[in-house]
Amino acid sequence: MPGLPIDLPWNRTLGDTVPPNTPHAVSVSLPTWRSNVAYEEGEAWVLDKMQCGYPRFFIAKPINHLAQAIVRQYGSPGSEKAMLFPTHSCGARCVEFFRRQQPEADRSNVRILDFVPHPEKAPPTQAKRVLPRVTAVVYPEELWPTAKVFWQHTGEGISSRQADFCQKAFDEGSMVESGSVSPSGTPRLSKGPRRYQKHVSVDLDVPRSTNGHLNGHANGNSMVADDGGAPDSAQFVEERYGRNLDVAFAAQARLAIRKRIAGSLSANEELPLSLDKAPDAGATNERSRDVPDFSVDDVYLYPMGMNAIFHAHRSLMVARGELPSVMFGFPYVDTLKVLEKFGPGTQFYGFGSAEELDDLERRLKAGEKYLSLFCEFPGNPLLRTPDLKRIRALADRYDFAVVVDETIGNFLNVHVLPYADVVVSSLTKVFSGDSNVMGGSTILNPQSQYYTAMKHVFETEYEDKHFAEDSIYLERNSRDFITRTRRINHNGEAVADILRSHPAVKQVNYPKYSPTKHNYDACKLPTGGYGGLLSATFHRMEDAQVFYDHLQTEKGPSLGTNFTLSSPFVILAHYNELEWAAKYGCDATLVRFSIGLEDTKTLQRVFESALSAIPEVSGVKKAL
Repeated sequence: MPGLPIDLPWNRTLGDTVPPNTPHAVSVSLPTWRSNVAYEEGEAWVLDKMQCGYPRFFIAKPINHLAQAIVRQYGSPGSEKAMLFPTHSCGARCVEFFRRQQPEADRSNVRILDFVPHPEKAPPTQAKRVLPRVTAVVYPEELWPTAKVFWQHTGEGISSRQADFCQKAFDEGSMVESGSVSPSGTPRLSKGPRRYQKHVSVDLDVPRSTNGHLNGHANGNSMVADDGGAPDSAQFVEERYGRNLDVAFAAQARLAIRKRIAGSLSANEELPLSLDKAPDAGATNERSRDVPDFSVDDVYLYPMGMNAIFHAHRSLMVARGELPSVMFGFPYVDTLKVLEKFGPGTQFYGFGSAEELDDLERRLKAGEKYLSLFCEFPGNPLLRTPDLKRIRALADRYDFAVVVDETIGNFLNVHVLPYADVVVSSLTKVFSGDSNVMGGSTILNPQSQYYTAMKHVFETEYEDKHFAEDSIYLERNSRDFITRTRRINHNGEAVADILRSHPAVKQVNYPKYSPTKHNYDACKLPTGGYGGLLSATFHRMEDAQVFYDHLQTEKGPSLGTNFTLSSPFVILAHYNELEWAAKYGCDATLVRFSIGLEDTKTLQRVFESALSAIPEVSGVKKAL
């Protein structure tokens, strides 16, 4: 098999889930440099082995199976495909994307099918169970590339757990297409756009607050298991609740996640205990993050981080009108694509430098208007940190919103909310850590001049789309978020020091050693660190390849995992635009490392061993 050295047994995992034997893993093993290149080039020896992939780039097998089953029953196999979404409005946005991206294409047969509980087979409302719902956009196969772009950039699609749940209901006949059942006794249905209609992923018989979130006092005890607690087994949901998930438990899990993000929960405690110990568990106005009037009601959950980014941009356009945005700093690829493809365009500043801020200020003084400035804190994969203080001053003077993605820094290390109007984050990463569930969050700053307008948009249009079972896993995974973050910070610094000491390494990108360290330190919390994400470039491509192939860590996409995860990031993210990426410092030799919880000395030995495999260059003595 090309690209799989037979003398390196840890490289024989091509296509396996990461972590191994994880049904809903969000990463896949690409263990050699060659396998990453072959994946980008669509070579069968890699693609045929892949059990999964990062969910926005690789549509999971359970989702494909359900989509194919729907096409077999309601479409034309061989000439049509289906894309699956949690709500009708998500599907409507996909259809609108078809119209804007391919106005000349024949869309006469594109249709939206809403699948709902069968009125005679669904459990009674008082049973408080999750009911199966999914929306399918059925479209001609030739529109597949456009549909895939929408799926990837927006994060609007369903999760693999939701697909599993709905597949069973579809097979049993307890979930049916809405037009095939009598309206009597069924939920209110609509075949047309429901842009302004509230629609949640579960049916709740509990009070709700004004923004669609579950009030803290509702069903406070119904989440507690009969045996007094929830086991940590991966089989928990299946064994304890079966496929009929308890609604109250899922709703309380989402409340706990939001409280945890807001800084209101104690660390390392089971969900019932942490809720009971929170000050006034029935209230939703706990203050934290050192921002006046901030509350847990300003935290919103999304199916994944990119969906939070997509809706932050979309909500700002609804609130303020359609204006171009600014992308400041070299970003994770899809953030830039969202600004480019779902609005009137973007001004891209790929270096994130003071000189680029000077240029932005000149444009603003000349009368250019912008909707918002998006930035990452710090950036991925170069770990450069923007000057948020200056950006905030410009935003206040020239009337644009600041949206900060704090995924890499994470809110236990850095405090960016005072400088942002909106803070977004991927909860899939270190907040979860287990690499087995997706999630995202958006935080509104109540001190923002746009807060009232944004709050109105969210109260009107926000949809609770995080699937119940995903919420349960995400809550459980995040209970030890604080202690994990501290250890990851420590390990990240240790690995950075090892890499910086080797002559084959051209540059190590890490907030602690970045020229923009002062910007990071300006927002760094007293107990915070520099995180677990770093990257390194090499003087020679062959050295990068040898190092990567010999590195005994998990290797695949994603980051923020409890285990160390490595990837030739530029090859994976920018394979078709390598020259463009290189202009901004993203060299093709770049390897990105998401450092985990391993024993520090063991981790150091792993990196030293991989570095020692690099052949000596004439006249240069190895440091290790």
